[in-house]
Amino acid sequence: MVRKIFRAGNSMVVSLPKESLELLNLREGSEVSIEVDRERKRIIITPVAMTLPGVDAEFARQVKEFIEQYRPALEALAKR
Repeated sequence: MVRKIFRAGNSMVVSLPKESLELLNLREGSEVSIEVDRERKRIIITPVAMTLPGVDAEFARQVKEFIEQYRPALEALAKR
């Protein structure tokens, strides 16, 4: 897949296709690690896995899905 680099303020940006972001469960604000493979002249973007010691990964996934599904209601409740 070919993408173009463009300027956004003082930075250079590469847009990522929606399908790729969805596949990796990434969205605006997600943290990624950027690595440059100088030998092969590649840029490697890897999602940063946020893990907490003692928290079951499946439980964390379910909580994340719950928050995503009910975000508007949770934000409204938080304002009260």
